[in-house]
Amino acid sequence: MYRAAKQFSLLAIVVSLAVVFVACDRTKGGGDSKGTAVAASVNDKKIMLTEVDKILEQQAKSQQVQFSDMSQLELAAGRLQVLDELIRREVLFQRAEKENLLPKDDEVTQVINEQKQQLGTKEAFENALKQSGQSEDAVRDIARRQLAIQKLLDRTAAKIEPPTDKEVEDFYNNNKARYVSQRGVGLAAIVVDPADNGATNDAKSDTEAKTKIDIIYQQLKSGGDFATVAREKSEDPQSVLRGGDIGFFTEDQLKQSGFPQELITRFFSGMEVGSYTAPVQSSGRWTIFKLTDKRLQSENLTLDNPDVRKDATENILNQRKQILNAAMLEVAMREARITNNLAQDMLNSSTSLSSLRPAGSRPAATPAATPATSASPAASPATSGATTTATPAPNTNAANSSK
Repeated sequence: MYRAAKQFSLLAIVVSLAVVFVACDRTKGGGDSKGTAVAASVNDKKIMLTEVDKILEQQAKSQQVQFSDMSQLELAAGRLQVLDELIRREVLFQRAEKENLLPKDDEVTQVINEQKQQLGTKEAFENALKQSGQSEDAVRDIARRQLAIQKLLDRTAAKIEPPTDKEVEDFYNNNKARYVSQRGVGLAAIVVDPADNGATNDAKSDTEAKTKIDIIYQQLKSGGDFATVAREKSEDPQSVLRGGDIGFFTEDQLKQSGFPQELITRFFSGMEVGSYTAPVQSSGRWTIFKLTDKRLQSENLTLDNPDVRKDATENILNQRKQILNAAMLEVAMREARITNNLAQDMLNSSTSLSSLRPAGSRPAATPAATPATSASPAASPATSGATTTATPAPNTNAANSSK
């Protein structure tokens, strides 16, 4: 229908366990100079350079860039950006701690259990820990800190008055393009990748991938629940977290992402909601697509639609929350004693930056840059709020059959 309003959420830090375990583990030191270097301090709480580089390395990896291949300019810029975010989080956490907003142990446990459930199995959770190099205790600390910050922001948001009917009407009139139920389809996917992804039941060759996807297809035909199978056997991390769901797409978005017209036509004309395709191969990966929604005509929505009124109201509230959160952060930053050693060191040796190899000297993206475009179609403001994943666009070798 339309893109759901984005709110401050634990998802940004805690939910995607396979990615998020890069956060600070301040119990570890190091024997070298970098391991003992203090990048910054917030009210005497140290942020080590190793923490900064750990996060920066994970960001680079997520964009298929080797940390060791980053130019010195990229490294300097990336470190400053990551450190700035760590300082902000530390300031907010200390503010929450000062105001007695730390979560109880059972609240932290609940968050961790929710993430285990989303990953599907205990084995998947343990694999995520192993790949991140973090312990469950370290993940609990991440959740504890983020819950404290959430409590602080929630208390600030509680001061906001709900918008009036006139404000809701004005928002709707100024954003009518947002409230269009566009012609399109909702899709879920189960992906099998022949590349070695490090998982225990991961396919590691073309033959294994073909065998695995055929077994999955037969399991679905025998009555297996698509979402359950996706969580247990899909090799795409994001679709695993959402039970296979990859979002809602218009026909143009599918075309732009490389879906063959034959498959698009089947989505709109040859398949019923709830049915799924036979395995589809693209760039070596195999995918089974399920049709979760289908809208054959675009329709303008009005304020009489309760979902539209709710969305407009939430957007106004979110805008106000963002302003209050920014103001609260500004005050907290001003009151904190912050020392940014990394920035000061760069200023003290600024002449050395002129000799550093520029990012343009090699064809690679920087961690701070916009990630490469996904092969999946991206949801527009007129589509549902589901976020797409890196599910590959099928090629013309797509199978013709569906359930």
